[in-house]
Amino acid sequence: MMRQVNLQQRTYPIRHPLWLLAGFWFCVLIALAVVFRRLSSLANPSTAGPPRMVAADATFASHALLTEMHIIPAAIFVLLAVVVLLRSNGNAWLERAFFLLGAITGITAYAMSSYAIGGWIERSAVLVFNTWFLVSLGRAYWMHLHQNATKQREWTTRAMGILLGIATTRPVMGVFFATSGRTHLQPDQFFGIAFWIGFSINAFVIELWLHSRRRAAMQRLPV
Repeated sequence: MMRQVNLQQRTYPIRHPLWLLAGFWFCVLIALAVVFRRLSSLANPSTAGPPRMVAADATFASHALLTEMHIIPAAIFVLLAVVVLLRSNGNAWLERAFFLLGAITGITAYAMSSYAIGGWIERSAVLVFNTWFLVSLGRAYWMHLHQNATKQREWTTRAMGILLGIATTRPVMGVFFATSGRTHLQPDQFFGIAFWIGFSINAFVIELWLHSRRRAAMQRLPV
């Protein structure tokens, strides 16, 4: 996939490596699957299944309205991100909806942390990464207002990379669940750790990618 970016009045192609696109789509699909699964469990609560999963579902069911106010805008935001990030030509109303839903997702994430299964470790991860997400989204919107498309895309990419960290936490949680027989760790003990690991992976990868892209662009500048 190729994009065109304007750098000091010159246009250069940007190639998205296969590993980055694969990671992006992997996180998008997991994030949407998590939302659909959560909505299904809220609509049809069940007491069957592994006790740890049933307990987690009960925690979310105890504040179902807040959960829906968070995950539904988040799902739409992720879908809009696919359009906003992977299309070369922006659409004004789609971008406005993208920023609005992103703000709603971030604000409700703070409220959701009040019911964090992983306690203060999970809350601390939400505080750090959700704040960085909102800052990045705010910077992207600021660049949008000032018609700086290059910087807007950079900050938008950063914001999405951070948000999709919630998808990366799922395989990490899966590892903790699978090894709980040996570690004897309970969800309230490893959820926070999984949050820190998942979001840190995404934050690191996206910064590495943005840095490599800036370095490649600088190498193309005329001497």
